[in-house]
Amino acid sequence: MPSTHPKSSSLLLQRITKTPTPATANTSRHPTAVQVPDHVARYHTHNVTPTQCCSSVTQHISAPISTVWSVVRRFDNPQAYKHFVKSCHVLIGNGDVGTLREIHVISGLPAVNSTERLEILDDERHVMSFSVVGGDHRLANYRSVTTLHAADNGVGTVVVESYVVDVPQGNTKEETCAFVDTIVKCNLQSLAQIAESLARPTNPST
Repeated sequence: MPSTHPKSSSLLLQRITKTPTPATANTSRHPTAVQVPDHVARYHTHNVTPTQCCSSVTQHISAPISTVWSVVRRFDNPQAYKHFVKSCHVLIGNGDVGTLREIHVISGLPAVNSTERLEILDDERHVMSFSVVGGDHRLANYRSVTTLHAADNGVGTVVVESYVVDVPQGNTKEETCAFVDTIVKCNLQSLAQIAESLARPTNPST
């Protein structure tokens, strides 16, 4: 399916389109800085309340979708590429939708642990989504969606990760997005390094 994406592998921060709405109404927002296939974009449409913020990040990875997905889909092992995660323990479930995990984050962040529920795991469309349902942190009602699709030149994978989260009391939407965007960017850069390393042939032909 044709799509467009940045030709370089650099990370592009994407803001969510802002549609003026009444203060009491939900807003529907989605990534627009980089066009993605319709079947991908629809997963990144979030209902955003006036007390929430929403953003997305895109990363091009020089590795096949199957390789990238093999890392992303492991709900029980987020620390494989998320360096801010110290440990992960599955509380309920076996990796299917509805599975609950508890993660502990590294010291230095304004959080201790987070309880998260797997909302979507679609191996065919390469879609994963989770929501934060508890824990000791400031990111209330956080929901993340990650999708993968093939680069338009057939080489590599484009990863889009979007989220919606409550704005903590005393913070602005801009401050909250800047904080979460930084974490997401670091995660996706790490994912790129790991997936590209896995994709390299171990025994190149001579």
